[in-house]
This record gives sequence, structure tokens and C-alpha cells, in this order.
Amino acid sequence: MVERLKRWIPWGLVGMRVLGCPLMVVGGGRGWAGGWLGMIVAVALVSDIYDGVLARRWGGETARLRVSDSIADTIFYLGVAAALWLRQPEVLQGNSRMFLGLLGLEGARYVFDLLKYRKTASYHSYMAKGWGMVIAVAVIGVLSFGGLRWMIGVAIGLGIVVNLEGLAMSLMLPKWKNDVKTLGRAWELRKRMLAE
Repeated sequence: MVERLKRWIPWGLVGMRVLGCPLMVVGGGRGWAGGWLGMIVAVALVSDIYDGVLARRWGGETARLRVSDSIADTIFYLGVAAALWLRQPEVLQGNSRMFLGLLGLEGARYVFDLLKYRKTASYHSYMAKGWGMVIAVAVIGVLSFGGLRWMIGVAIGLGIVVNLEGLAMSLMLPKWKNDVKTLGRAWELRKRMLAE
């Protein structure tokens, strides 16, 4: 029973982020207090950190879990963007070109990875982890405290860089591989894969 529970807790944390998407949209649309919306983002960030930590510790880490984790992050943050749009549309409007560029790049990456690997990439690079932290701080600042609006632009810009990094990794790697932390690591993996 305990072993089964250990396998399902990481999946539950991933699923919780997917459920957080409609919660953010409903909360943003119905005028929930910004502190509550910020709390949802903070809980999602903690779940994103610990799903992988617990899966590795308990021997339940799989490629399927890592892909699901990446998809859950995208779904959750689309809900966050919708909540921001509903609550403070001027924040996204002020960064509309960069935001549309980010959405387009994210979509292009998904399509490219699906065509090349038949599944989405799941690199979980250090830069991507930093991006998650920046997004969380920026969104919590805007929704909960009405400040840090400038960080939304920083978060969007960093997201573009992270997606370019992911695209470069996908171009480099001849076979699908999860948890590639840096471009340097991707290059080493490419050489090893081609030598095999």
C-alpha cells in the first residue's frame, strides 16, 4: 500500500497543477482576492519542485511522468495567463508582442518535438527551472500585491530564451532524452548518441 502511494503522489502533484488551470481562470474571472490566486501559484510551484524530487527518491521517475510534468506546467501557466488577462489585462497588453512571440515559439516547439520524437520534449533544464521561479514571483507580485509588473516582461523574455534553448536541444539530439540540464550536456549526449 505504501509503495503504491509513493508511486501515485508525484502523479497527484502533476495532476494538481492541471486542475490549477481552471481554478486560476475561475478565480480571475470571479474576482477572488489576489492573495488566493497567488497562493495557488505558490502551491503549483512547490508541487512542480517536489513531483520530480519525490519520484526520484521513491524510484518512480519515468519518461511518461516527466513528459506529463512538462505538459502540466504549460497547461497551468496558460491558466495563469488567462487569470492575469482577466484581472489586469494591461500587464499582458504592455508586453503583447513578446507574449505572442512566446506563445508561438512554445507552440512551434511542441509541433517540432512531436514530429521529430513522436512526443514532447521534457528537458527540465536549469534555465527552465529558473524561468518557473521568475514566473511565480512575478505573478504572485502582480496578483497578490499589485507590484512587480515589470517582472512580467522579464518572465516573458526569459521564456523566449528558454524555448530557444529547448529548440536548440531538440535540433541537437537525434533521439528523445529527458532531463537534459544544459546545452553543453545536450552536445555531449549528441556525440554519444551518434557514436552508438
